[in-house]
Amino acid sequence: MTTVRPAPQTRFYPTGGIDLAVHEWASEGGGAPLVFAHATGFHGRVWDAIAERFPAHPVHAIDLRGHGLSRAAPIDDWRLMARDVTEFLEQSDIVGAVGIGHSMGAHTLLQVAADAPRRFARLVLFDPVILAPEFYAPPQALYTADNPHPAIRRKRDFASPEAMIERFATRDPYDLFDRRVFEDYCRHGLVPAASGEGMELACAPEVEASVYASSRSNPGILEAATRVDIPVLVVRAKHTTLNDFKSSPTWPELAARMPQGTDLYRPDMTHFHPFQDPEDAARIIAEFIGEA
Repeated sequence: MTTVRPAPQTRFYPTGGIDLAVHEWASEGGGAPLVFAHATGFHGRVWDAIAERFPAHPVHAIDLRGHGLSRAAPIDDWRLMARDVTEFLEQSDIVGAVGIGHSMGAHTLLQVAADAPRRFARLVLFDPVILAPEFYAPPQALYTADNPHPAIRRKRDFASPEAMIERFATRDPYDLFDRRVFEDYCRHGLVPAASGEGMELACAPEVEASVYASSRSNPGILEAATRVDIPVLVVRAKHTTLNDFKSSPTWPELAARMPQGTDLYRPDMTHFHPFQDPEDAARIIAEFIGEA
């Protein structure tokens, strides 16, 4: 059941030379902390519609490096994201949490769970960007400074959140999104423009492009998975092709690499499962933590 929950308080944690923004909801009960990590190009507030369904739990929704209010330069190594999150969890003394990640955020939380075993008691990973072993052997640079990822051409400037909503509401893949999640993405995905006029994407196109370009920078993630000895649910969407943003990038054997991994195949969903149907995503989480 959805519960009206006050807006989160945003706190900043010094991690790896940046100020990591974390949106935090206080608990109304004694539930374990929930730590949310988002996909490339998004931000922590896309989880609002799901966070509201867990009022008994303190919630920490992270703006990963270079996204949302966590201002940072482009990256070349996804392990930077994991190090930021590990430092945040250490500073907050969070232990025994449920980590809930999507796409790049799911990859990040799995690496954190391997590096800092006490911090998570369970993980729910929606379509993590963790590929089959052959894609990491050896890592290949698909994009370079001379051939950047197409995300670098994304429109960055908008007069207002309403202008962004109007521009993208009927476009693929945003037309798949639950309306509440889509509007949260737009309203919290803009910051005042550096020019002083209007607004611009919080995740700058060059940052987003760098995250996509470095998606194979952590070949150790498959070995890390074998060290995560807690219950982990891997929720996989339908796979078509790696060039399709709506396709699952997740290696089908990923869950089997983990001592307590469980695979949930959802061919009825695209890679944007938590955005398409936050109620269904919340149900999956609740069932996995024993609250259905």
